[in-house]
Amino acid sequence: MHVDLDHVALATRDASPAIHTLVTELSGTVLFGGHGVGFRPMQILLGDAEQGMRVELLEPWLTGENDFLDRFLTQHGQGPHHLTFKVDSLDDALDRVRSAGLTPVNVDRSDDEWQEAFLLPREANGTVVQLAQAVDMFPSRADLLDHVRRHGPHTHPQWWIDPPAPTGVRAILDRVVIVSPSPDLACRLFADILQGNVEHEDRGVVDLVWPSGARLRIVTDTTMPPGVDHLAGRINAPARELDIAGTRVVLEPC
Repeated sequence: MHVDLDHVALATRDASPAIHTLVTELSGTVLFGGHGVGFRPMQILLGDAEQGMRVELLEPWLTGENDFLDRFLTQHGQGPHHLTFKVDSLDDALDRVRSAGLTPVNVDRSDDEWQEAFLLPREANGTVVQLAQAVDMFPSRADLLDHVRRHGPHTHPQWWIDPPAPTGVRAILDRVVIVSPSPDLACRLFADILQGNVEHEDRGVVDLVWPSGARLRIVTDTTMPPGVDHLAGRINAPARELDIAGTRVVLEPC
């Protein structure tokens, strides 16, 4: 089974400030967006063809048909919502998580181009994990970025207002940082089951990396609730700490 950490999703009632920060202030690239049932997503890459990660912004939409995101925001406020892992076979992924004693929920095979299932926070170290088998239109990130440069982002439809042009400061998103009271349990999920490769391990910190270069850092801390703590990366400027859609983003100088 092939697994890759695809993106981190942030929930917000108004994505406009986050889009402005990610695109105008940090030179992110809008890849695509559109309408779903209960939500409307759009994705921005903080990086280039070789490095960086995607951030997905989620706004409530058609909440009368599905209010899951509206309920999340009412209960928790804006902030990290889920991590998405792309798999080449949803069947194999489901077999793998079930054989590990975990219970996937909301398994949906209704769309041939996007099949998905979820692990709930109680089994996924305080966050929602989405497993998705998707038809990929582009063989590489370089091909995707080339298409976006020539044709603009893929919109179905575009629901956001284009922000001002980037200021020239460039940021690279390196990793999602999660807190865990038990690194063994967190590694069991993210390394053993979801096939993250251990890149570095020392004094309660484990760094995992996936084929796309997306990274996850597991920090052991029994005093904090488990789950996504912040996002980390590099910037071609002095160090900055930002709040993007209720999520702390820490950027160190390149």
